Amino acid sequence: MYIDLDAAFSALADPTRRAIVARLANGEATVTELAEPFEMTQPAISQHLKVLEEAGLIVRRVEGTKRPRRLAKNGIEAMDQWLRMLKKALEKNYDRLDQVLAAME
Repeated sequence: MYIDLDAAFSALADPTRRAIVARLANGEATVTELAEPFEMTQPAISQHLKVLEEAGLIVRRVEGTKRPRRLAKNGIEAMDQWLRMLKKALEKNYDRLDQVLAAME
């Protein structure tokens, strides 16, 4: 499954969507449950959920009349892999800096 990292990071630029993703890290939740801590309508929360779904960060399933959402493993892993690549590059840069500083002493 292809994950558009631009769309994923753009979706997480909004604090409400980040809060929704953080809540879903604890497990599935319905729109009603996700809307509880926010002072906004359920349709507004549904719009945020749509953005997160389109970005590949959450998925929904059908359970009778409910549509609980959960984190999408592939989307979260794609972002994590990209961030690990950056972290590895930073570590290499810091290692080189440490070598330069050690040579200066």
